[in-house]
Amino acid sequence: MGAPVDVRAKAEELYARIEGLVRGPVSLMEVCGTHTMAISRFGIRARVPANLRLLSGPGCPVCVTPASQIDHLIAMGREPEVVITTFGDMLRVPGSRSTLQRERARGRDVRVVYSPFDALDFARKEPNKLVVFMGVGFETTSPTIAATIVRAREDGVGNFCVYPAFKVVPPAMDALVASEEARIDGFICPGHVTTIIGSRAYEPLARDRHVPCVVTGFEALDVLEGIAMLLEQLASGRAEVEIQYRRATCREGNPIAQEMLERVFRRCDAWWRGIGLIPGTGLEPSEEFSVFDARERIDVEEPDKAQDLPIGCGCGEVMKGVKLPPDCPVFGKGCTPSRPLGPCMVSTEGACAAWYLYGGGR
Repeated sequence: MGAPVDVRAKAEELYARIEGLVRGPVSLMEVCGTHTMAISRFGIRARVPANLRLLSGPGCPVCVTPASQIDHLIAMGREPEVVITTFGDMLRVPGSRSTLQRERARGRDVRVVYSPFDALDFARKEPNKLVVFMGVGFETTSPTIAATIVRAREDGVGNFCVYPAFKVVPPAMDALVASEEARIDGFICPGHVTTIIGSRAYEPLARDRHVPCVVTGFEALDVLEGIAMLLEQLASGRAEVEIQYRRATCREGNPIAQEMLERVFRRCDAWWRGIGLIPGTGLEPSEEFSVFDARERIDVEEPDKAQDLPIGCGCGEVMKGVKLPPDCPVFGKGCTPSRPLGPCMVSTEGACAAWYLYGGGR
């Protein structure tokens, strides 16, 4: 083992390196909720130059799940003998008129699970009920859910299905750059997602859009080094994909997880809350596994996607990098973690929740 790192000294070294590289206005966007919280919690905005803007993109899967899908799932949960299972962070996310938490308080069978395999166990134990698992997440969580579907088929558990609300990250990043709504000079790429898809997934973005990408870890020194690496690329006119988070990620990613995704799911267009429809950014069960798609099993009408955010909520602009959370007129007033109006204040990885908890850092 090497000598222990003097974290404070290393941080000061990185801050000095960053300051020396910033020449004019620069905007870097992270697309991972853990990065969102880390940047706020470590007070990084307070120390980097004021003309270096750190933007929070649509990196929180809870935040980008549209109200229409929550409404659709709620409608399914109101059908007889249907059990809704979900990760706990989805309970308070607002639909257009209700939440899963309110539905549970009204007597609907809504259960919190820590793994989709927990939901599968419920289905085994209660064969007279149809157990629906809400499949929310990026490429980090979707392979496990795919494996659960395969296990359900192998074990002949016919009363288990998944509501597909999955999202795929790289094409969404490309869509943000293409829209030109916000200036994005470089991406702090998500470490968790990259363990699955590999850094090569961002290579078209760097090559075709000329936007530098650095896969970054989640500790303070990780984030600072990732920022410095992006600034060095910009200073030299390069646009490449680099890995700062080498202890956990590589170019190829996890081939077993990738194979599981390709086996069970197919790409589809997906609606992102506050952003809109982004082609090719969703996953749904393929024809072979369509019997495990809750939308095929429960015949309830899907609500209108246009009813996405409450009037006055700026979550969409925040997730596109157009606004910072304090720019939203209801931030900290009509919208707080205890009484959230939009999804970015609900999730523990939401940009608004991070700013509310830790401040903007300046």
